[in-house]
Amino acid sequence: MSNASIALLMFGGMLALLLTGQRVFAAIGFVGSAAVLALYGTGGVEIPFSAAFKLFNWFPMLTLPLFIYMGYILSESGIAEDLYRMLHVWFGRLTGGLAIGTIVLMVIISAMNGLSVAGMAIGATIALPELLRRGYDKILITGVIQGGSSLGILVPPSVVMVLYGMIARQPVSQLWLAGVVPGLMMATMFIIYVAVRARMNPSLAPTVSDEELAMPLGEKLKLLRFGIIPFLIFFTMTGLFVLGYTSLVESAAVGATAATIAAALKGRLTLSIVHTTARKTLGVSCMFLWLILAALAFGAVFDGLGAVRAIEDLFITRWELTPWQVIIMMQLSFVVMGMFLDDTAMLVIVAPLYIPLVRLLDLGFEQQLIWFGVLYTMTCQIAYITPPFGYNLFLMRALAPKEIGLVDIYKSIWPFVAMMATTIALVMMFPQIALWLPQAVRG
Repeated sequence: MSNASIALLMFGGMLALLLTGQRVFAAIGFVGSAAVLALYGTGGVEIPFSAAFKLFNWFPMLTLPLFIYMGYILSESGIAEDLYRMLHVWFGRLTGGLAIGTIVLMVIISAMNGLSVAGMAIGATIALPELLRRGYDKILITGVIQGGSSLGILVPPSVVMVLYGMIARQPVSQLWLAGVVPGLMMATMFIIYVAVRARMNPSLAPTVSDEELAMPLGEKLKLLRFGIIPFLIFFTMTGLFVLGYTSLVESAAVGATAATIAAALKGRLTLSIVHTTARKTLGVSCMFLWLILAALAFGAVFDGLGAVRAIEDLFITRWELTPWQVIIMMQLSFVVMGMFLDDTAMLVIVAPLYIPLVRLLDLGFEQQLIWFGVLYTMTCQIAYITPPFGYNLFLMRALAPKEIGLVDIYKSIWPFVAMMATTIALVMMFPQIALWLPQAVRG
């Protein structure tokens, strides 16, 4: 059997196991291990073993549990809830102000957490009932929360970009910086969309009454302190890192420590919160670690068979596709896979094929893998909110009030999918949107 046939058999076997409902890391790891033993015998265990130890020797991996912990401690201690109260008061008089404030809240939570889960949980349990009670259109605000929470994997510190950096062997700091401008651009599109819709049809987003906001200016100014802590944590953590005073791991430790101190100063660092935060942090961190180990083991065997060269020969030599046509095909495959798989599953499945191929393509600019990481992350955002899988769709259905049905959730996401797709197209046409900031900081 040829190497290409073996590679195809491995890929097909992995997909078949995934269709049976097996855990992603188990399916990928099993196929990789079985292929090693079948091809090289017991001595072949050195291949995945070496891949695993390369991971354990990579210090940025330590940032994963630290950033996850930071996000959960801020969420569980109620600091994010205080932040929403501040935004409610200060944005309430604007047309669509509370929805716009919710988008701002999602961006801030993204900067504190790095995952979309915390933003979705806070938005669905705190912001959504409040907006419904004030007469906001349920489809509009459901889309706002789902679209806004997806920013967590693009705005730094993005845990998904840490995962991509581990597999692609790219500097996480450069990936984070590359995600800043596209992330803010996407958030701005969301805000403009809400403002225009509210201006055209005020019944979708009524303003808050004067009675509800009849609060002395002094009280409003006091509420601003709720926003100081999250911003202070974020700017201290990223500022020290960008200025070169701390490494990536040290920056993550600063963020985790500052979040813990903030919860303690507010008198909310109880044993129950610490236990819940630790349990959730451990669960998510272990999931990511198993996925990375499985992907590295599978990729070592897959690449050793020459699968990447075979794909390159198929796309470029036989089909005579241009490098940009290859990139477009990759993006389309991400969209299709994203309808059935989550972001981490997509990455570990295609990483052995796509990342080496992107490295070989001549796109006419530097930092191709950094740029491709941003494209991948933005495509994951679309995967989060598109059926039939749509992780955020299921989470929203579980957390939303009874008056919001699955049909409402599906209707709400399409304008935000269109805006995300527009951002992806702009970043593809103008790579400097993503690469300008990392190049400027590096310079």
